[in-house]
Amino acid sequence: MRALPLPPQWPAVHLFTVHLEDYFQGNVFERVVDREAWGSMPARVENNAEQLLQVLDTHQTSATFFALGWIADRYPRLIRRILDQGHEVASLGYWHKRVTSMSPKAFREEVRASKARLEQVTGVPCLGFRAPSFSIRQGMEWAFQILVEEGYRYDSSMFPISRPDYGYPSAPRVPVKLETKSGTLLELPLATARLAGLRLPAAGGGYLRQLHPGLVTNAFSHWGEMGISAVFYVHAWEIDPGQPRLRCNLLTRIRRYRNLHKTQPRLHQLLDQMRFTSIQSRFSAALSPAPEATSFSEPTQPAA
Repeated sequence: MRALPLPPQWPAVHLFTVHLEDYFQGNVFERVVDREAWGSMPARVENNAEQLLQVLDTHQTSATFFALGWIADRYPRLIRRILDQGHEVASLGYWHKRVTSMSPKAFREEVRASKARLEQVTGVPCLGFRAPSFSIRQGMEWAFQILVEEGYRYDSSMFPISRPDYGYPSAPRVPVKLETKSGTLLELPLATARLAGLRLPAAGGGYLRQLHPGLVTNAFSHWGEMGISAVFYVHAWEIDPGQPRLRCNLLTRIRRYRNLHKTQPRLHQLLDQMRFTSIQSRFSAALSPAPEATSFSEPTQPAA
């Protein structure tokens, strides 16, 4: 597999992405809330998504919403509203499963089902994928080939950092075209920064809440000066300080719940300083023409 960097583009417009999932669907809660029990949990995703849509509308910013197929099944009007507001809908899988937990066959079923369901709800092709917990790791490059074969045009799962639970340290730090045996896939890695010779995560999410916001804004300013569109992300539940607290250890409590009240003001601050758009809008030329084999047929739900 070869990675071919894309040329810089000025002025650089960055990429705003949202993980459209509810507070109980994170992989850290797999042993706390069984997937079969998701439907019985008090839901907050619609209200959280609405708040994010208002933030984006205030700043006239479009975004890419990586949505679960499970969410599309239960909240089709929410998915259509996101699309009608001028945003892109892409796939976060169906059941929010780590790629590291699946065989290639199971992964194929997962990405096929989520793509089909999202396309059925929106009526437009689903071009992009992001692995839950950024779980395409080194040695799992077979996943990119499967994505191409299933009709995806881009992926945004590579996080070029080293963490115990995720990360692909040798991944490129800039957008590239990945050449697989089945075709080409646009790869959009999550933003990183360099500080004192170290590579640090600066793509948003918990890092925006937990660390000084200057780390994120400085990183995006740096990439913008180089003509590189950097990828930002936020989870829908991160805008919700009043969400129920689930049982977890101290480290997870800190990572999940600390500074949730700071997410929304820091998003406003970031969007005041930088220009963002959706992945599809920024890379429309690279993603055209759309895949020909899009049927919008009734999908088969993969096993939980």
